Amino acid sequence: MKIMRTPDERFDNLPGYPFQPRYTEVEDGDGGTLRVHHVDEGPRDAPVVLCMHGQPTWSYLYRHMIPILTGAGLRVLAPDLVGFGRSDKPAARADYTYQRQVDWLTSWAIENDVRDATFFGQDWGGLIGLRIVAENPDRFARVVIGNTGIPVPEATPDERSRTYRDFRANAPTPSLAEMMAAIGSPDPSKPELTFAYWQKWCWETEDVPVAMLVAGTLDGRALSAEEVAAYDAPFPDPSYKMGPRAMPSQVPVLSDDPSVAANRRAWEALEKWQKPFVCCFTDNDPITAGAQIGFMERIPGAKGQPHRTIKGGGHFLQEGRATEVCEVIIDAVKR
Repeated sequence: MKIMRTPDERFDNLPGYPFQPRYTEVEDGDGGTLRVHHVDEGPRDAPVVLCMHGQPTWSYLYRHMIPILTGAGLRVLAPDLVGFGRSDKPAARADYTYQRQVDWLTSWAIENDVRDATFFGQDWGGLIGLRIVAENPDRFARVVIGNTGIPVPEATPDERSRTYRDFRANAPTPSLAEMMAAIGSPDPSKPELTFAYWQKWCWETEDVPVAMLVAGTLDGRALSAEEVAAYDAPFPDPSYKMGPRAMPSQVPVLSDDPSVAANRRAWEALEKWQKPFVCCFTDNDPITAGAQIGFMERIPGAKGQPHRTIKGGGHFLQEGRATEVCEVIIDAVKR
């Protein structure tokens, strides 16, 4: 596995991100090792909050939340997924799979002896992190999630499956405008084809505009030019962007996708989860709208919890609604 590493100077003087980098070596599953970066802030003996980001962001997404949580007496661990942030970046799109991300971050959690933690995950941070929680329940005391899910698609009619696969394999690469139009006006009768526009556009676009994707999904807050540059910092050129390009295609959309069985097992484990499980979703995220209902109905630990729907905030609620999200996490820990 060929590995790329973003030069350290790309991360100098990022606005709102004064945190000391910390690194852990994990096996890459291909005979080598990967360096995984994380933030570790707050008292060493304080209750741990593990914050996991998604695609195409990195731990910079948590810069507003970290001081609020540490100010409340908590310790925050915020790793960068492999392929993102200051973590190493495998050079080939095919190096990235859902299972590998789970394995890499599980190894990271074990190496850092994560215990009695409160998990918070959004976007891919939830898809990956909830698998880790389900497979390592003794390491976690409670869960808070926002704008995420664990997809287990039902059986898709053969004709729709063929249409999806043909689109992914043979259709021209959609333009940014075509992709945005498809996501903005989804076809409820063919959700897999709607999502295919996002998957295909990311997979086949050599220079995915990472910061623009973050800025374009916020609500009520604009990023400064310096913050835009910070979101682009991990990627000196397009060759570093294989993680953001690859991960959307790892979301299972058909019932025979490789990760469906493992996701189903995660749901089976969480359906026995008795510890606190709190949902904190925004009311205007087009990507995960309604996903919290399944968690609230199926997970025993979610019963009677003070789930919160945050007004506005878009998909990346850590940017525009950091205070509200932290209130939910702090309340969950104190209770």
